[in-house]
Amino acid sequence: MTISLKQPNFLVIVADDLGFSDTGPYGSEISTPNLDRLAKGGVRLTGFHTASACSPTRSMLMSGTDNHLAGLGQMAETINRAPVYQGNPGYEGILNDRVAALPEILKDNGYVTLMSGKWHLGLTKESSPWARGFDKSFALLPGAGNHYAFEPQTEDGTSAIKFLPPLYMENDKFLSLKELPQPFYSSDIFASKLLQYLGERQASQEEKSKPFFAYLPFTAPHWPLQADPKLVEKYKGVYDQGPEVLREKRLKALIERGLVDENVTPHPVVNTFKTKPWSEWSQEEKRYSSKLMEIYAAMVEQMDTNIGRVISQLESDGELDDTFVLFMSDNGAEGALLEALPVMGDQISKVIAKYYDNSYENVGRANSFTWYGPQWAQAGTAPSSMYKGWITEGGIRCPCILSHPSLDSKLKSGSTNEFTTVMDVLPTFLELAGLKHPGKQFRGRPVLTPRGKSWAGYILGSQTRIHEEDAITGWELFGQQAIRQGDWKAVFIPEPMGPEKWQLYNLKTDPGEVEDLAEAEKERLERLVRYWADYVAETGTVLVLPEERKLNGYGPR
Repeated sequence: MTISLKQPNFLVIVADDLGFSDTGPYGSEISTPNLDRLAKGGVRLTGFHTASACSPTRSMLMSGTDNHLAGLGQMAETINRAPVYQGNPGYEGILNDRVAALPEILKDNGYVTLMSGKWHLGLTKESSPWARGFDKSFALLPGAGNHYAFEPQTEDGTSAIKFLPPLYMENDKFLSLKELPQPFYSSDIFASKLLQYLGERQASQEEKSKPFFAYLPFTAPHWPLQADPKLVEKYKGVYDQGPEVLREKRLKALIERGLVDENVTPHPVVNTFKTKPWSEWSQEEKRYSSKLMEIYAAMVEQMDTNIGRVISQLESDGELDDTFVLFMSDNGAEGALLEALPVMGDQISKVIAKYYDNSYENVGRANSFTWYGPQWAQAGTAPSSMYKGWITEGGIRCPCILSHPSLDSKLKSGSTNEFTTVMDVLPTFLELAGLKHPGKQFRGRPVLTPRGKSWAGYILGSQTRIHEEDAITGWELFGQQAIRQGDWKAVFIPEPMGPEKWQLYNLKTDPGEVEDLAEAEKERLERLVRYWADYVAETGTVLVLPEERKLNGYGPR
């Protein structure tokens, strides 16, 4: 099969902190009929990899290259409080000018570019979606926000939650909270705004003649956990048996769907943040925790409903068959307890106690502010190890669904475990559109060429693999390091989160990263560590000293 002469539309949908098995196509009990539909006519990727946190992944998605080159060597929130990162190329805390952004390239080649949702790649007008190639955009600029836009103010007139300023923009204009559409709920409004932009394109003869690139990055199901109470009620009692039972059910469902090998050894649940096992919780604690998971499930379903609204409109407009749809999560499920993180800690606990009502009856509503913790997160990442913020597979292996009539028949209605990364999306889209990356110069400035590889030949049936068997891929975030070649992955997790030494895993036989083969495969590990040094040199990765690693907000406590 060859690429159609007609340039496809592109729709990229990003879920925020969604676990590997949190949707129906990946074995979840959560109702996601619209994602089920996309998967049924498309393909589920089980070897898709991202960075271990939000903004680094988004920089890779937009640039096609490594986050340490694209400006998010660390999250901006980390860079701003750590002098060791500041002033280094690739650590600007925004999508930098060393890369040509996907919407910029597509716009310059005749695409209508539209966005509605979370940006997290810069908080200023100069680093906003409007400045990086989107014709129309409605954006939450920081990494998260209250899903109902409920933002209590302190006595000095500033937002009570200091680390999440409520910054919204439409095109080149900042919006006050009073200027936001009402009633406001993030998933509903993000979908509605994108539908508005798509409708305006339909109404314009000039724009309708052009293909579009639409970007729909939700903030769901990122904390704070908030959803329609009626939808939350639908899941009442579903999670009363606790996260360990849920993890077992999800893993069984993944195996039944052929997405995980039946002989897999799952990674044991790790007791991070010194939380008690479920069996030691009181009935009241279990009741409250189960409700948090019920809210999370409702958020996922509400996101799916809004995905359905967009898909239905494209179908009604006769555009769906010409639209290549990609759905993904930006990292593993979020298992952090915010009160335990150095950047938040005591401050957030005091703010929540003063300005929010987290009682059982009220939790999930606009004036509540909660998260579900490491045990529920690990239920959503089985059989992998850990969750968001970790360089292990639970933090970087994410769900990804592709849907388009051009998908090779061998892939349709199925899945592939082919190794892929979020850096591959940009070169894939450019090849499907019959375009080339601008190379080393773009709009009068020097830019980097992508490190990702196009999936086009693979998904169209002309290639048997995407990355070369001996291709090298590296990761680093929050002091955790990893380097992969083929099925082999070396991992370095510093104290106190890990053993402060390189570990080695064969992901083909051990996707749970359970059996450390560092001693048995010393030469292989030494070779991978040399590749790691090359990766650091190529990307300008800044490695921190042990005493500086306490800046990491993730991991065991």
